[in-house]
Amino acid sequence: MKVAVVTGSSRGIGKAIALRLAKEGYNIVVNYARSKEAALQTASEIEALGRKALVVKANVGKVEKIQEMFAQIDEVFGRVDVLINNAASGVLRPAMELEESHWDWTMDINSKALLFCAQEAAKRMEKVGGGKIVSISSLGSIRYLENYTAVGVSKAAVESLTRYLAVELAAKNISVNAVSGGAVDTDALKHFPNREELLADAVAKTPAGRMVEPEDIVNAVLFLLSDQAEMIRGQTIIVDGGRSLLM
Repeated sequence: MKVAVVTGSSRGIGKAIALRLAKEGYNIVVNYARSKEAALQTASEIEALGRKALVVKANVGKVEKIQEMFAQIDEVFGRVDVLINNAASGVLRPAMELEESHWDWTMDINSKALLFCAQEAAKRMEKVGGGKIVSISSLGSIRYLENYTAVGVSKAAVESLTRYLAVELAAKNISVNAVSGGAVDTDALKHFPNREELLADAVAKTPAGRMVEPEDIVNAVLFLLSDQAEMIRGQTIIVDGGRSLLM
């Protein structure tokens, strides 16, 4: 049975992706950094769908933790077919207030993690004849969002790395893409000082007439994992209901 690794899958969009992949027949690696209870809850929902779930605590900003996580995956499942690079964190401050520790923390979890998770996943995908890697990005990678400097730059790095990996891993039959969402009302948004403003703006200025829901992002991810997306490589698909067209 195929195995999907979903980083940061204890809640939010990561959890929604993990549950949909379980419904599609994948066994799931549920990765979390802090919220053990939420991760175990996600795992029990996956198992209720008749699939296996492996819960792994790992801060994906640290390379040794990534390597330990994949060693556990080897022991339990012995294969990797899909990597969803979803885990994200970051310090929300104006550029002039960012400290080096804020920058390093955000870049490690959001950008460095993709490179080193992809390296580990690709080694295992090669053994099963190929695989798919999809990262979750955001509009802050290409547009200015208030207090979003460090996160926006880290997501721009994710999109650039997606292009490099797509070319270098193509020979191993591994597709690499990203999905960039508009504002989605998940737990992550609760940390934004200007959350209400963001939500009101998203509703008022999205041509599609409603906010982006987690399922909209999940649908795009599932499409990129499907055979229909075979010739889409190194791309960032924007799922924002047209919001960025008015920015």
